[in-house]
Amino acid sequence: MIKRTLYFGSPAHLSCKSEQLIIDFRPEQLEINFIDYSDYDARYDNRKDLNKTIPIEDIGIIIIDHYGVTISHYLLSTLLENNAAVITCNNAHHPTGMMLNLDGNQIQSEKFRAQIDASAPLKKQLWQQTVQAKIKNQAGLLKLKGVPVDNMLKWAKDVKSGDLENHEARAASFYWKAIFPDNLDFYRSRSGPPPNNLLNYGYAILRAITARSLTASGLLPTLGIHHHNKYNAYCLADDIMEPFRPFVDKIVCEITCNGTETEELTPKTKKQLLEIASSDIFIDGEKSPLMVGIQRTTASLAKCFDAKAKKILYPELA
Repeated sequence: MIKRTLYFGSPAHLSCKSEQLIIDFRPEQLEINFIDYSDYDARYDNRKDLNKTIPIEDIGIIIIDHYGVTISHYLLSTLLENNAAVITCNNAHHPTGMMLNLDGNQIQSEKFRAQIDASAPLKKQLWQQTVQAKIKNQAGLLKLKGVPVDNMLKWAKDVKSGDLENHEARAASFYWKAIFPDNLDFYRSRSGPPPNNLLNYGYAILRAITARSLTASGLLPTLGIHHHNKYNAYCLADDIMEPFRPFVDKIVCEITCNGTETEELTPKTKKQLLEIASSDIFIDGEKSPLMVGIQRTTASLAKCFDAKAKKILYPELA
């Protein structure tokens, strides 16, 4: 079952009773900004319908995007026990923090040990698969836009163990020059001009989904197969999300091509980006929402660490 993504953009108090999330919006507030992105309906814009309950077991992600939102400790504990991710945003409305369950699998220590003991050759092979999948999906998106991709497919094929020749960077250079209309004069940078802000927001949500799935599969999001940074608590999430990034790019392309204003993240734009969790993807020929599919990916990674599989199951964008 696809888990629900809840966004809170106005003051509210969130608590828990009988395994239910209790939403208590402040009555003095004139504007309400709450969206259940798994079941969006105009009825949530009516004050009389806003105070409601939602089963904790149905929740996958909660995004808190207002300093007036308060949340009980009991609710936080219950959400984490049910493997929900809690994301907080800054005053620029960008995700800056995330809370995850530290005990998401029944054989946690065994999974951790297999991951920690993974050999360098194995991690290089897994990174090779990851880069190949990423480049192929970038090529798939470019193909949808009518861009010739023979060079991209060749680079994907030529990726060797560990990608020592850095085909990932070569493909990225071509990809970012071709993905958006020429009039945008786009260059990819976290601090660059729009639509970089949309990409950053979408990737932050994707990172949360990936980290959540990794913990559910009994893996440590901190220990990467390629990314290594002592200040980064989600190196493995940054690795595994790479082939999924083009699915975010696809949504951003649709937003820009529709002429939507991208200077600021509007509620409408956030809604479109948060729908990444329920976007349809194909893995090994099977269709599923991204949040469900990524669980297959992280489960396959755990099997690779356990020497029960040799290949990570990644999606195909075509």
